[in-house]
Amino acid sequence: MSGFTGAHHGDLTGMSTWRASSGRGTAVRVITGVGALFAVIEVVYILMIVLGANQANAFFGFMRAIAEPLALFFPGLFTLDDYNLGVFINYGLAAVFWLVVTGGVARLLSR
Repeated sequence: MSGFTGAHHGDLTGMSTWRASSGRGTAVRVITGVGALFAVIEVVYILMIVLGANQANAFFGFMRAIAEPLALFFPGLFTLDDYNLGVFINYGLAAVFWLVVTGGVARLLSR
């Protein structure tokens, strides 16, 4: 005898429900992870600007090439006299946007 307890070996109704919820759970984790990755990219870009990273550096250029399109319409939303504060607020809003939007999509998908 196998030590299996619970549903009979031939009962697969629970299995299909488990697979559907498992696939849905994976999608939720992927969506949440993508949102977190986008937010981290924005935060790293903010830190590089605020902390005075060398803008001629290849890594800085790479991060700018990724962060600016991900920031969507947020850069320039608030024009402030302090450039660093403007970058912090505008790109910070983009980071929060990605967390909120992907979190909302993930929550809808998990239902």
